[in-house]
Amino acid sequence: MSDGAVTERMLLTGIGELVTNEPAPDREGGPLGIVRDAAVLVEDGRIAWVGRGTHASEHLARRDEREDRREGDEHRTLWDADVEVVDVGGRAVIPGFVDSHTHLVFGGDRAEEFAARMAGRRYEAGGIRSTVAATRAASDDELRARLAAFVAELHDQGTTTFEVKSGYGLSVADEERLVRLAGEVTDEVTFLGAHVVPAEYADAPDAYVELVVGEMLAACAPHARWIDAFCERGAFTPEQSRRVLDAGAALGLGIRVHGNQLGEGDGVRLAVELGAASVDHCTYLSEADVAALAASDTVATLLPGVEFSTRQPYPDARRLIDAGVTVALASDCNPGSSFTSSMPFCIAVAVRDMGMTPAETVWASTAGGAAALRRTDVGAIRPGARADLVLLDAPSHVHLAYRPGVPLVARVWKDGALITER
Repeated sequence: MSDGAVTERMLLTGIGELVTNEPAPDREGGPLGIVRDAAVLVEDGRIAWVGRGTHASEHLARRDEREDRREGDEHRTLWDADVEVVDVGGRAVIPGFVDSHTHLVFGGDRAEEFAARMAGRRYEAGGIRSTVAATRAASDDELRARLAAFVAELHDQGTTTFEVKSGYGLSVADEERLVRLAGEVTDEVTFLGAHVVPAEYADAPDAYVELVVGEMLAACAPHARWIDAFCERGAFTPEQSRRVLDAGAALGLGIRVHGNQLGEGDGVRLAVELGAASVDHCTYLSEADVAALAASDTVATLLPGVEFSTRQPYPDARRLIDAGVTVALASDCNPGSSFTSSMPFCIAVAVRDMGMTPAETVWASTAGGAAALRRTDVGAIRPGARADLVLLDAPSHVHLAYRPGVPLVARVWKDGALITER
């Protein structure tokens, strides 16, 4: 890891393949907007210019000459005196991954549950309660240290923007501290008090919902940008979920939904009706669900790590994409059903088992994740966007799926700062 120092001006050059996610007539790769023999100029943590490497020095000279004229200095035209030039030797550069669904603040693990599941036991949402007990028993410092370790994992694997949910406290005090701790590492914090009904409310789920929409929401909303509900059998009914989501929206929180993970249900339709930014899982979908998503701006966020870990059927990404649905990929990093922080792993699984092309998975892991968070400043390499860049130790984005399990992320820049170098 570097110390995160920011260079005011940096020129990445010698890029063999640059994935911009900004299509144009002179660019390859359709939505990926690929530029060959490319260069990227970074200034003050933002993308200032993107183009062919052969045009970089000409662009910089013109730019500095304009600045000189504004400053009344006709003699300072040597652009390379104040810019760090990084030649990446023909390798590929992509936008930083945007992981729009994680649960990173928790105590304990569920390795024994995973082993039992691999031996044939079916996954059920109720296992969350064991993590709730471990999380409640952990101190703030213990949770903070573990969270920092997960963030380092994300960065090392190319993730530069990520969402973090609560949901493993399920009491007013514990949910408040989870969103507060999450806010120390990301602006994309989601209040998920409606994750499951805790053991102490097992016989009174409506009373728990009353707590969530009242005292718990009041304590957590100041620390959160989003509200979420697990609308699923074994978790919350559509009516309970609607009540939670409406209450959060009334306080200005954006809506996200866990839906259609364990079977067909009302999660997708509820998400679309309420204008949710994203509905996540989407494993079991009816034709009406697909049509509703296609006619909306709600993103279908697919979580291949879950199906890998639970042996459920994978979502049919091909069906969604062909219908015109915006699809994102995310890790769902959590101790019970998807204990991975690796977006490259999710890309490889989605190509192998979900009917997606390598190009579609890279777009879904960057621009798709940004859409799921309703962000326009990340997920693409274009002037004005944050300088969140990933250098691959490979000539092409295809290698992320072509070479599964191989650590291809060579360097990562966040807001122009080098945060990972291998």
